[in-house]
Amino acid sequence: MNNMMMQLLGWVDARFPLSKMWKEHLSEYYAPKNFNFWYFFGSLALLVLVIQIVTGIFLTMSYKPDAGMAFGSVEYIMRDVDWGWLIRYAHSTGASAFFAVVYLHMFRGLMYGSYKPPRELLWIFGCLIYLALMAEAFLGYLLPWGQMSYWGAQVIVNLFSAVPFVGEELSIWIRGDYVISDVTLNRFFAFHVIAVPLVLLGLVVAHIIALHEVGSNNPDGVEIKKTKGPDGKPLDGIPFHPYYTVKDIVGVVGFLIVFCAILFFAPEMGGYFIEHPNFEPANSMKTPPHIAPVWYFTPFYAMLRAVPSIAGSAFPGVVVMGAAVVILFFLPWLDRSPVKSIRYRGLCFKLLLALFVLDFILLGYLGMQPSTALLTMIAQIGTIYYFVFFFALAIIPKFEKTKPVPERVTG
Repeated sequence: MNNMMMQLLGWVDARFPLSKMWKEHLSEYYAPKNFNFWYFFGSLALLVLVIQIVTGIFLTMSYKPDAGMAFGSVEYIMRDVDWGWLIRYAHSTGASAFFAVVYLHMFRGLMYGSYKPPRELLWIFGCLIYLALMAEAFLGYLLPWGQMSYWGAQVIVNLFSAVPFVGEELSIWIRGDYVISDVTLNRFFAFHVIAVPLVLLGLVVAHIIALHEVGSNNPDGVEIKKTKGPDGKPLDGIPFHPYYTVKDIVGVVGFLIVFCAILFFAPEMGGYFIEHPNFEPANSMKTPPHIAPVWYFTPFYAMLRAVPSIAGSAFPGVVVMGAAVVILFFLPWLDRSPVKSIRYRGLCFKLLLALFVLDFILLGYLGMQPSTALLTMIAQIGTIYYFVFFFALAIIPKFEKTKPVPERVTG
């Protein structure tokens, strides 16, 4: 049997680089030996992507992308399809889990300087994945055709009308109609299940290839490729498989425990994962008392509302909201510090980063609340600090007292 398997493998390898890919990306890919639990989130993001694709495929088997039938088809999935409620809730919970994991993955990059040379392109691919994920989530948000889906999409699409000169035509082009309608639902469905996932998968592959080309960063920010043994292998590295595949299983088990607890006991998460108005069919004649996006968009929604409109136009807010995402792409060049890891950076950076995290959480909370004068003022301060953090990274290295970085990883 073993002989037959080896012959089959040899036949495949002669026509497809299966063994070569296994060695380059798993068994002979050397990763730093000092990974901590923050390095779980990359593999967890891949796991959630698989969950979303699989559950999405099963949902499309019973979903009807039709304005008159979409809401009813979701109800049919929930009530009449075998295990349909599980598939639907796994998909909706997976959307929030995806953003939670990605935000923690990005935070780890901020902590350990994973965007600094030679990983600039790796970081850019990651930011593009984040953009594609935002687009995918927004497109899928309309599909249940509930009240919040309809009116949330109405608000977001109308933002494009604030673009000078071409705004009105742009928003009509996105909707495919003068209002959110059956045409909009059909095109959002097409983009959600085909176009954006293809882009997302391509970016994930590019992200992994870029990672394995330059090598993984580590909590010390030390390049393990600089110190190699006589065999040409990094002295501070270990093969990704089996060591980190086994370690990642621990993270996967922990994640699935939390994921399943939410899935089976609190899939709506009190209205944060699935808003209560979304259990009502879309009604263009009835506006919900308070329109707000899902929690993972609320920090940017708070920034949008914090910026005063000019002559009734929300364009300044749209620019600020867009800039809040675009500025992430320039992080490798904004941060001028010669030190990568937070372990060896000064107190100033640690305080700035801690305040940035609190600020982002605060903006997320403010984006969920009805707008008042006080909350708007707090959101304006939070928005200013969001941008101050990035530009401060270019200034603090001039006076920051850093610790000496070791030549090799410290474990």
